[in-house]
Amino acid sequence: MDSSIVHTLFKNIRNYIKNHPKRFLILGVVLIIYYFLLPRPLFDDPTATVIETRNGELLGAKIAADGQWRFPETDSVPEKFKRCIIAFEDQQFYRHLGFNAVAMGEAIIENSSAGKVVRGGSTITQQVIRLARKGKRRTYFEKLKELVLATRLEFGASKEKILKLYASHAPFGGNVVGIDMAAWRYFGLPAHQLSWAETATLAVLPNAPSLIYPGKNQIKLLKKRNRLLLTLLEEETIDSLTYELSISETLPQKPYFLPQTAPHLLDRLAKKHKGKRVQTTIDLILQKQVNRVVKRHYEVLKQNEVHNMAVLILDVETREILSYVGNSPTDKAHQKDVDIIEAGRSTGSILKPLLYAAMMDKGELLPEQLVSDIPTVISGYNPKNFDEGYSGAVAANRALARSLNIPAVRLLQKYGLQRFRDELNVFQIRDLRYGADHYGLSLIVGGAEGNLWDLSKTYAGFAGTLNHYQSTSSEYFTQEFTEPIVLAEREVDFGKRTQQKPVYGAGSIWLTFEAMKKVNRPEGDEAWEFYDSSREIAWKTGTSYGNRDAWAIGASQKYVVGIWVGNADGEGRPELTGLNSAAPVLFDVYNLLPKSKWFPTPYDDLIPVTVCTKSGFLAGSNCPTKLMDVPVSETRTKPCPYHQLVHLDKTRQYRVNSSCESVSNMIHESWFVLPPLQGYFFKTGNSDYRSLPPYRPDCIKESQERMDFIFPKPSSSVYLPKGFDGKTNEVILKIAHTNPETRVFWYIDDQFVGTTKQFHEMPVAPKPGIHTITVLDEKGNELKRKIEIKD
Repeated sequence: MDSSIVHTLFKNIRNYIKNHPKRFLILGVVLIIYYFLLPRPLFDDPTATVIETRNGELLGAKIAADGQWRFPETDSVPEKFKRCIIAFEDQQFYRHLGFNAVAMGEAIIENSSAGKVVRGGSTITQQVIRLARKGKRRTYFEKLKELVLATRLEFGASKEKILKLYASHAPFGGNVVGIDMAAWRYFGLPAHQLSWAETATLAVLPNAPSLIYPGKNQIKLLKKRNRLLLTLLEEETIDSLTYELSISETLPQKPYFLPQTAPHLLDRLAKKHKGKRVQTTIDLILQKQVNRVVKRHYEVLKQNEVHNMAVLILDVETREILSYVGNSPTDKAHQKDVDIIEAGRSTGSILKPLLYAAMMDKGELLPEQLVSDIPTVISGYNPKNFDEGYSGAVAANRALARSLNIPAVRLLQKYGLQRFRDELNVFQIRDLRYGADHYGLSLIVGGAEGNLWDLSKTYAGFAGTLNHYQSTSSEYFTQEFTEPIVLAEREVDFGKRTQQKPVYGAGSIWLTFEAMKKVNRPEGDEAWEFYDSSREIAWKTGTSYGNRDAWAIGASQKYVVGIWVGNADGEGRPELTGLNSAAPVLFDVYNLLPKSKWFPTPYDDLIPVTVCTKSGFLAGSNCPTKLMDVPVSETRTKPCPYHQLVHLDKTRQYRVNSSCESVSNMIHESWFVLPPLQGYFFKTGNSDYRSLPPYRPDCIKESQERMDFIFPKPSSSVYLPKGFDGKTNEVILKIAHTNPETRVFWYIDDQFVGTTKQFHEMPVAPKPGIHTITVLDEKGNELKRKIEIKD
């Protein structure tokens, strides 16, 4: 345009404003009012909370606060619905500016002639305005308001946006609002998967509320739908074959229920994302498969009155939650709505691998080092193994695999309760709220609480440490034990790369996982059928006191699976154990997942050392030896204390000394000797264990310590005394020992009853019958005596 023309135009406008200021002011006010006429936002109705996969697949929804099934505004209008609704409601939609004067005129004439409303002339834009104004009375004055607001909407929004508003807020009968909810309610499908016939059915519903309900008014609804399909045919939107197939489709007969594939995750997310559409990391197919596994096991477990179960699956690489089953399909009487994944429960043995890794990382434990498994009382605390038996001494990795409680408690005491409790803070287990003194040594055997989310996160951090150590050429990440993510829009932040290990090094974690690969079935249980040996999984079970909680958590290079089984109200049940109840679920879930390779060996964090073959300690001078990889750290374990050089006669049946045998005739042999109490139990499970031979009778035994019974006498009978109150009192057993400071261990029928020192008297109250009393001192000397107890 010529600059002189532009100059002239602006000059004329300026002169007009100067000559008619009031008119310009009025015009300005009108324009301002017109601009602000439309509410922002246009719709402020509460919406349902909707969770989906990252691909938009529906997982579940929670009804809006006003009781309406109204999904958040749709992201895109399906093309079929767009074509149908325009053909049915507003064929001039893309040509008008908010109203259709011709259609309005024709509607006025027809309605006046009929004396009632027989047709409408509203455009889709006007209908959006009417929906936003909550159904004001349909008067001509209201129509005028709608017309003005419709033009304003046309200026402020694109045609596609207006279609989204209509599709999201149109009523579809009852409390169903919007195309997304209507598609699920009437056809059980997402809107973009509907056929032409199904889409046409939904397109005519907002226009005819009396037809809205599946199974009713079928003839009228069918005519409307088919008339719309014919229009689509005439417009060449569909071809004749599609038309014929479409009119042959039946109408919906009953409403469908919304998918509720992850209801407890929905409740969890609704707390922070109420009324929003949330895309999650959940794998829909996997979630459905896990739901079926949970239902199958629930049907079995409820026969034992075990009603609740939770399953969590994490992707180790991304820390995304792939499956979230917060509870089993039980009923309200058994707390079906409780999200067990968030609930703090007694951890049982689930924390034991952390202690095992901690001690190896500090060089205070070797993988196969023998640890004590004997009757133990520490400051009045008397831990018991699950089977209430004792091994005497057991390799540390075997103790972990068998989930023995006594070795774990003794190791925790050795490592330091406060020290271990402080290290647990790194894992941010939220239900570990108290200090070391509150939990005591029971911390390691279920005295503390944790939830499935945090415990699975911790195991995923261990697995991630190994993966990252390999992929970064022996480096760690500062935030390895970060929170898992369930929102698809987020990415996990592992922090910065560093040479500093976050808590435990890759070597100690790898050795811990190696121990956890071993099946921790109870001794003698040969009915273990669900362990797939071809799957290399580091896994741990746990059972809380009173059989209230059963845990199983497994870690592979790719996935971590966490399982909890029990009753939400805390009721314990016989046979409810991690092994019997949770582990079968664990392996059924792993069978749904692709197999992954075992963790690569972190050679840079391991060093070979020479250890004693039998004891697992650093090799001593008298030990048979082998090489073993241990974490790179200052090894603080002592050389093997269990091998000693003994002198035997030529028969190898007796020990000898210089008082009875010449040195040239002696046979010198390295002998594996455990402390008496350990050896007493160890030999029952190890047939090849040999106690020290006795001294030959002709040898001087001044250096030997001796003991003998004072009471009972040989083959004696004893009546249990009664007090004045009529209660049966204990009988006092007594021995004499040449060294009173030696500790003596007492047993009745192989059951440990206590330890004495200096004053060797033991009060007991056995049941009537014949019993064997056994005493054992620290040097391995042993005495037995039978006694008959009479009532």
